[in-house]
Amino acid sequence: MKFTYVTLFPNLIKPYFYDSILKRAVDSNLLEYEFYNPRDYTKNKHKKVDKQMVGGGAGMLMTPQPLFDCLEQIKKENEDAYIIFPLAAAKPFKQNDAKRLAKKKNIVFVSGRYEGIDERVCEKYANEVFSIGEFILTGGELPSLVMSDAISRNIEGVLGNAQSLEYESYEDNLLEAPSFTKPEIFQNLSVVKEYLKGNHSKISDLKFQMSICKTKYYRPNKEKR
Repeated sequence: MKFTYVTLFPNLIKPYFYDSILKRAVDSNLLEYEFYNPRDYTKNKHKKVDKQMVGGGAGMLMTPQPLFDCLEQIKKENEDAYIIFPLAAAKPFKQNDAKRLAKKKNIVFVSGRYEGIDERVCEKYANEVFSIGEFILTGGELPSLVMSDAISRNIEGVLGNAQSLEYESYEDNLLEAPSFTKPEIFQNLSVVKEYLKGNHSKISDLKFQMSICKTKYYRPNKEKR
């Protein structure tokens, strides 16, 4: 899998690949990443990539020309490029999306800044648009990293133990059951006793019921499929 990041600020993204699971994935040639800066494609002599919005409105908007030229270059270099725009006004990104997108060869994340991106760029180039939540961020870099991380976990070989994916939140549309470590009692707080008895069938059933309870409590509108 190759992640391509179209961003004005590549240094916001690079450090995330310097440690832990994604670093090991890069070192093992399971992942690679690259950057394109729209400022390198602008025809404005001052290297500006933003303008005021037509029709009024506060703030500046990223203009089409640099992004059009940048994305055309990416598509020319890689016919497998699958282009995603992280946007506030978009469908929510979910675990099933992460699983599905993990099968792609090259995902391109286009990060907006200022008040966003001229809508015509999305209309022409977006294969999909996603929101990671009902809140506003200063740019698309963090959502791009969030989606990259979620997608990477579902690429074969990235996680040391593939079973880690089987019992996580959102599998089977449920939140994950509580987990514990030793000691059995810490500051008068105990591990669930059934976990200690070694009956894996009963533990599995209990965890399933606890997942249902947790989901009903935190996500009352979420139903098991």
